[in-house]
Amino acid sequence: MRRAWTHWATSRDISSLRLPAHDAGSGLVGRPLGQSLRGHHFVFDPFDAYEAGLVSNPNMIVAGSIGAGKSTLVKMLVDRALVRGRRVVVVDPKGEYGALAQSFGVRSLSLGRDGWCNPFPANDRESRDFLRALVATAQGSPLSAEQHYEIDEAFERLTSPRPQRLLRAMFNDLEATIAFDAPSTQRGLALILYRFVHGDLAGLFDGEGDPLVFEGRLVVLDLSAQWSSESMPVAALSAVGAAQQVVARDGSLGYLVLDEAWALLSDSNALRWLQGSWKLARSRGLSHVLVLHRWSDVAAAGNEGSAQRERAQGLLRECETSWLFRQPADEAREMAVALGLHVREEQYLVALPKGAALVRYGAHRSIVRFVPDQRDVTFIDTDAAMREAQA
Repeated sequence: MRRAWTHWATSRDISSLRLPAHDAGSGLVGRPLGQSLRGHHFVFDPFDAYEAGLVSNPNMIVAGSIGAGKSTLVKMLVDRALVRGRRVVVVDPKGEYGALAQSFGVRSLSLGRDGWCNPFPANDRESRDFLRALVATAQGSPLSAEQHYEIDEAFERLTSPRPQRLLRAMFNDLEATIAFDAPSTQRGLALILYRFVHGDLAGLFDGEGDPLVFEGRLVVLDLSAQWSSESMPVAALSAVGAAQQVVARDGSLGYLVLDEAWALLSDSNALRWLQGSWKLARSRGLSHVLVLHRWSDVAAAGNEGSAQRERAQGLLRECETSWLFRQPADEAREMAVALGLHVREEQYLVALPKGAALVRYGAHRSIVRFVPDQRDVTFIDTDAAMREAQA
């Protein structure tokens, strides 16, 4: 008889970690993700967990070092959600979800190459809030009182109903201020809008014809063209704005996966907007899934004790479910501080083997070894490219 799991902790350790000695898993029903500490099937869906009273909101974090198994878990979660009839949008900064999309008969959409997307919600108030966050993120600093005023004034001058190409309409309204001796605030706003219409961000969130129509249960937005560029936070924010509308379109429950979440956590303006959206997750039937590869990215959000750092950590603490993979000792310390981990949990993060995670869901804890099934292996192989390069 082969052992399903290697026992590497004492019962006292498990007790201090608040893990039950038998670790029977979540108790939810469905296609398992793997096995809990004592070999029981581990099944998880944030909405099922909410209905069962295990968690108070559906938002999730997936964090761990490179190669620990994060991408495997996220793809397995998404696949099971889609089979259940959930809607899923993946904001994919590195183009890693193409195989998963193909398995459902769809292809990834690359903004700029395949068309442009309209990130603005139909509601005027929400649209204006998003516009403020977008302008602030593009300029890399908070809006001044004068900028708030000029944005509101320019927005009010738009025709009603608001034009589909909102950024272009606002630029056309302010374009003359670039060449003439106009108030500096108006001219500055026009120059930022220029980037979206004719500059480095052109073709992503404004363009000829109609915007992309996101249909089907799975949408993968490929942002690899913006990866590692200065425009990445703006592109990520806009893609998330558009994705939220897709997920909630027909009232079905859905996942919004944001890989490389540092792009938003590191920008104070995007983070502030995301925090507001976070609190509406339950009412919208939306599970935000933030994927972090280096926990130090959270620390980089701002100096210790700063409002920016506190806002980033607060956002993560509000996630009722955390999938925590192996971390180096220094990163484990950052994670422990950010999430308020028990000292034993911090120690476990350093010792976890590849393919296993400490799962915190509400007041419950499980250590899970993920076991991909035959379907999973068709789209989770993130090391294929490396093997081909070495061949």
